Amino acid sequence: MDEAEYEAFIASFDGHRNYGIRVNTLKTSTEELLNLIGLKLDPIPWESQGFYYDLSDQSFDSLGKLPAYHAGLYYIQEPSAMMPANALLPLPGEKVLDLCAAPGGKTCQLGNKMNNTGLLVSNDINPKRVKALVKNIELMGLTNTFVVNESPQRLERIYPEFFDRILLDVPCSGEGMFRKDRDAVKSYSKYKSSECVSLQREIFDSAYNMLKPGGVIVYSTCTFNPDENERNIEYFMGKYDLCVDRLNPIGGFEPSRPEWTHSKDEMYNRGLRLWPHKARGEGHFVCRLIKKGNLTPNPVEKTRADYTSEEAEKAAEAFRDFAEKNLNLSEKLGIYHIRGTSLYLLPDYMENVPSIKWDKAGLYLGEYVKGRFEPSQSLIMSLKPENFKRMIEFRNGDHNIVRYLKGETLISSGEKGYTAVCIEKYPLGWAKQEEGMLKNLYPKGWRMV
Repeated sequence: MDEAEYEAFIASFDGHRNYGIRVNTLKTSTEELLNLIGLKLDPIPWESQGFYYDLSDQSFDSLGKLPAYHAGLYYIQEPSAMMPANALLPLPGEKVLDLCAAPGGKTCQLGNKMNNTGLLVSNDINPKRVKALVKNIELMGLTNTFVVNESPQRLERIYPEFFDRILLDVPCSGEGMFRKDRDAVKSYSKYKSSECVSLQREIFDSAYNMLKPGGVIVYSTCTFNPDENERNIEYFMGKYDLCVDRLNPIGGFEPSRPEWTHSKDEMYNRGLRLWPHKARGEGHFVCRLIKKGNLTPNPVEKTRADYTSEEAEKAAEAFRDFAEKNLNLSEKLGIYHIRGTSLYLLPDYMENVPSIKWDKAGLYLGEYVKGRFEPSQSLIMSLKPENFKRMIEFRNGDHNIVRYLKGETLISSGEKGYTAVCIEKYPLGWAKQEEGMLKNLYPKGWRMV
């Protein structure tokens, strides 16, 4: 950079960071959401469902506490972090891998773009971070995800040349997060970047082996360091059978820097960089690569119900009995799987569950205990108003919504049975109608404090 630009770059770290939300189009429209929360927000140029919001108008915490958030109508996400999933361009019905997925913003964005179809394998190697990943996936109502907690090397053995697209948002030195996270500045050292480069190359090697010929891989970081960005892409191009696909600069993103590679080849300007002094977002690097070859189509899905065990078949029958009494639901044909007492409806392209560490396989329907079925929070978050035989709708601002989210019993009369508690028409969770009251079934770990 020349001196003037460098000074603007350094000054940006003392400026205001940018905050964003992304509308969950599986549940609502942009217009409906903005009307419900009563805010006028600025659009994010690179994400049609993304919006900036300003802390001078409302606090960051408040958007995470609104009932609309608890209904899974939007996801709070740093604006520049919305670009990698857009660069991947997943299509409905594809097989997609988010290899370094927690806490789940990019997985949820991919699931939206896939319209909850196909198979989305969402992995994180850290078991503690996987818990947050599962909650966010359930909150957003995703049903096509297989959430796993494995090393890339282990997944590579399970899924050789399996995926149409892979998102690789790798661990990095985090220079782009210095304004957002002051602890990242304190923990930074010049040695960390070289360690990250080795790890990034190791992860990429597994990702490449899991990608079909003709498939797409998006490599992204939240750092400025060329060693982890352009020079890594140059390394990948020298080792693997790839080509760099051009991403169009938008909204302040600019082309990546070929002059920072060893070869100075102009093809390395096809990625994107976001600089915090030039665009409304934190530092980010994104590059789209295509594995050479012809992409093979995915097989046609089965159109029948099936089970991975006799116990799964019994549990599925109990679920159907529950659904007949409490839901208006055409059965989604697929394969039922039970682990312990937990019943799942597997996503597309999964006929069984591989022998790996996993936390969620498709739609977690509920618990099968002593011949009875108890519905899950995951199930209700995946359903729409027309799916319920009994529901109670509270207007936005009604004090009963907060009482419900805090786990309190509500006074209400109605037909006995499982009831969907909703803000407007959007489900928040289950309650059980009994003797003039609604027994609160909202999960303890989700409750508002």
